[in-house]
Amino acid sequence: MECSYITDSGKIRSHNEDSVTIVINKGNEYLLVVADGMGGHRGGEIASDIAVSHISDNFMELDKIGTKEEAINWLKEIVSAANLKIYQYTNENAESVGMGTTIVLALLTKDYLLFGNIGDSSGYVIKDNHIHKITNDHTLVDLLVKSGKLSAEEAKNHPRKNVLMRALGANTKVEMDIFDVETDIDGILLCSDGLTNMLTDDQIMKVLSEKLPIDDKVKKLVYKSNNRGGTDNISIAYLDRGDKSDN
Repeated sequence: MECSYITDSGKIRSHNEDSVTIVINKGNEYLLVVADGMGGHRGGEIASDIAVSHISDNFMELDKIGTKEEAINWLKEIVSAANLKIYQYTNENAESVGMGTTIVLALLTKDYLLFGNIGDSSGYVIKDNHIHKITNDHTLVDLLVKSGKLSAEEAKNHPRKNVLMRALGANTKVEMDIFDVETDIDGILLCSDGLTNMLTDDQIMKVLSEKLPIDDKVKKLVYKSNNRGGTDNISIAYLDRGDKSDN
């Protein structure tokens, strides 16, 4: 099992509002988290940092997360708590009004794999040299596609493609989608839309398939995104199962 994560401001943005981490608890269970912040006076980076720090710090204190049902409840509770922390920070700091963050996470234990997301940061699994998106984007454009008012092709370059329908910190309550995924996979990839807006799934998979050290793979994904314009912050968390018989 190998892990690597990275965040980069990109070529256009003056500062980085993303946060990312991969942590392991006392029971050798893995949590990957990516958050893409937005709004307020440097509020985006504060919001994403609050979310990632609160969730990861609490996870590392756990001996084990327990059954799948207990893990789902923990994820919902810890993300709700992070949401309230961001909301309260906004109330206490007028210059941060409007700040919030997306969140995408993956929790891997020896018995199950769970994904959760709010917003448009993405979660994927890698299996048999193919990349499969697990999460659904909570954007206005995605809603229009699902309702049949836009085609997938029209959605790609729609001027309002980044309008979020859900984000952490916007309200006192927030709903996170949870996905129960088969554990027979080769890898897990989480990323902010700074990667997926620049590279296609096939282009991402091509880099992940190369015979490179894991750190070099994530660096190459950032390099390629910046080479194509780097219009947003880019964050990646990648876990490679390697030989699954050893895990």
